[in-house]
Amino acid sequence: MWIEKRRFPSPNKQVRLFSVTYFSQGLKVKGLLAEPAASGHYDGFLYLRGGIKNVGMVRPGRIVQFASQGFVVLAPYYRGNQGGEGDEDFAGDDREDAFAAFRLLQKHELVKDERVHIFGFSRGGIMGILTAIEMKSAAASFVSWGGVSDMVMTYRERKDLRRMMKRVIGGTPEKAPSAYAWRTPFDKLDSIEAPVLLIHGVNDQNVSIEHARRLEHELIQRSKSVETWYYNPFTHYFPPRENRRIVRELAQWMKSRSWTRYDKLK
Repeated sequence: MWIEKRRFPSPNKQVRLFSVTYFSQGLKVKGLLAEPAASGHYDGFLYLRGGIKNVGMVRPGRIVQFASQGFVVLAPYYRGNQGGEGDEDFAGDDREDAFAAFRLLQKHELVKDERVHIFGFSRGGIMGILTAIEMKSAAASFVSWGGVSDMVMTYRERKDLRRMMKRVIGGTPEKAPSAYAWRTPFDKLDSIEAPVLLIHGVNDQNVSIEHARRLEHELIQRSKSVETWYYNPFTHYFPPRENRRIVRELAQWMKSRSWTRYDKLK
C-alpha cells in the first residue's frame, strides 16, 4: 500500500500524523496522512492543496483540523515536492497523484466501506473536479473551497502567475489551447456523480467568485447535485473563527451526504 510510512509530529494528541510515500504513474510521491487516534472506522478525506511547489504547501495543522472532525485524511504534496519524484504541472499529469491517493484511501484499514470525500482548496479545486470526474460514483462528495475551475480564467486574472503557467502548461491559452482545455474539463462534468458543495468568498482576489459561479452553472445545467455557500465579507482566506465554524459545518455536510449515498446503494 505505502512505499513508506513514518510518524510525523502531531499538534493534537487525538490525531496521529504520518509522512507517507506512494506510487503514482511509477513515481514516488510524498504526502501527509492523518488518522484519528480513537479506535473505530471513519470516512476518508482526500485533501487537495492549492498553489505550486512551496507556495500553498500542505500544513499539518490544517490536516489535523479535518481529521479532528472524524476523517482519515490524506494530503498529497504532488510530484516533485518534499523529496518526491517528477515535476508538478498544475493539474496536468499530476492529477494522477490525486487519483492514486483517492484509491489508497479507499483501501485504508480505518476507512469504512471505501467512503472517500474529495476536498480541494484554491488550485486544489480543479484537481478535485478532475478527481470527481475520474472516480464517478466512488466519490462520497466533493467540496471546493475558493477553488479554481477554469484555467483560462486563472491565466487572465492572475498576472503574477502567467510566467509560471506559460512555462508549466506550455504557453498562453492562445498558443496552447488544448493544454488549457485539458485542465478545464467542463465537457466531462456529466461524469460527476458525487454531491458538490462550493464554498467561496465573494471578495476573493486570488480565485474570483466567478470560478464557483461558472462551475455551479455548468453543474446545474447537467442536473447535478450542487450546493453553494458564498460569503460576502470574505476573501481567499477566511477569519480563523469563521474558518473553524465552516470546517465543522462542511464536515457534517459531507457525512450526511455519505450516509445518504451509502443507504441508496444498500
